[in-house]
Amino acid sequence: MSRTHSNIVDRKLEHIRICLEKSVEMPTTTWFEEITLIHKALPEVDLDDIETSVEFLGKKLSAPIIVSSMTGGHKISRNINKAIAKVVEDLGLGMGVGSQRAAIENPELEYTFKIVREEAPSALIMGNIGCSQLLRDDFIHIARRAVNMIDADALLVHLNPLQEIIQPEGDKKFHGLTDRLRELTSAMTTPIIVKEVGCGISMEVAKILEKCGVYAIDISGAGGTSFAAIEKYRRKEDELMAAIAETFTTWGIPTALSLCEVRYATSLPLIASGGIRTGVDIAKAIALGADITGIALPVLRAYYSKGEEGVRLLLIRLIEELKICMLLLGVREVKELKRVPLVFSQKFRNYLQQRGIVYTDEVRRRGGYC
Repeated sequence: MSRTHSNIVDRKLEHIRICLEKSVEMPTTTWFEEITLIHKALPEVDLDDIETSVEFLGKKLSAPIIVSSMTGGHKISRNINKAIAKVVEDLGLGMGVGSQRAAIENPELEYTFKIVREEAPSALIMGNIGCSQLLRDDFIHIARRAVNMIDADALLVHLNPLQEIIQPEGDKKFHGLTDRLRELTSAMTTPIIVKEVGCGISMEVAKILEKCGVYAIDISGAGGTSFAAIEKYRRKEDELMAAIAETFTTWGIPTALSLCEVRYATSLPLIASGGIRTGVDIAKAIALGADITGIALPVLRAYYSKGEEGVRLLLIRLIEELKICMLLLGVREVKELKRVPLVFSQKFRNYLQQRGIVYTDEVRRRGGYC
C-alpha cells in the first residue's frame, strides 16, 4: 500500500477513534427545539394502524430513516459496514457508505465496501465520493467505479470544504466544481445526490444543485457531528491549527434552518441529516419538508457499545418513537406529517424573515411523495 493510500486509511481510523472517545458534537443545536408540534389529545388513530413506510429512489423503506455515510477502507470499517448493512436489510431501511476514495485508489480495500451489498442485497445502498474527486480528469470513471463496487442505487457526492481546509491532507481547490457536477449528472445513469457533512446547504446553493441536475440533496446541517471538532483533536500537537479548528466548531447552518432554506428553494427530494437523534426529530424534519432522514454518529457509538444488536436496538427505538409521535399528532401515514400544524419560535421566524423565506404549508408539502 502506498503512503498516500496508507494515510487515507489511517485518517479514517483516527476519525472513528475520535468520534468514540471525544466530544465531537457541535455546541450549537439543530434548531429543531425552536419548532413545536401540536399535541392532539384525541388522536382518533390506533398505534397498530400507523404506517411509517415511504418510498425513496424507487425502493420501499419501512421508515424514513437511513444510516448516513460513515466509514470504509479498513478491516475495522468492514466489520462496522457489515453489521449496519445486515441490520438495515433486516429492518427494511437504507444506508450510505463512507468515502470510497481509499478503495478506488487501492482495489485491495474494495472488500470493506462490497460487504455492504453482500449483506444487504435488497436494501437502499448509496455510494460515496468527495467533491475533490470531481476535479480529477478521470472523475466520471471514478464515479462509475464507486457505483459498480457496491451495486449502488445512488451516488453521494459530499461537499466538505471546511473539513478539507482544516485537515492537513485536505484538498484546497474548489474552483470548477459546479461545471464538473453538471457533467457528472449528464454522464451518469445512476442518480446523483449531493450531501454536505455537517455545515448545511443554503437556498442559493440548492438552486445551483438543482440546475446541475442532481436527483436529491442531503442537507447535513449543523448541530450534529462537527468535523472541525474532529480535526481539532487530530491536530492537538499543532497549536495554531487546533485553535483555528476550534473557531469553526460552530460553523454552519443549523439543520432545521437549512431544511427550510433548501425546501423553499427546490422541490427535489430531501434527506435531512445532521443531529437527528430521536423519532421526534425525524417527525419534525418530515413536517418541515424532508422526505427521509439520516443518522450517523449514534449508530457508530451503538455499534461500539453493543455490536450489531446495539445498532438494531437504536434503529428500532427511532422507528417506535416516530410511530408514537405520529399517534400523538393524529396521523396514520408519514406524508400526513407535512400537514400537521407547526409553531416556530420568534427566533426561528426572525431567521426566515431575514432570509426572505415565506414558509407556507404549500412549501412544506413539496418533495418526493406528497
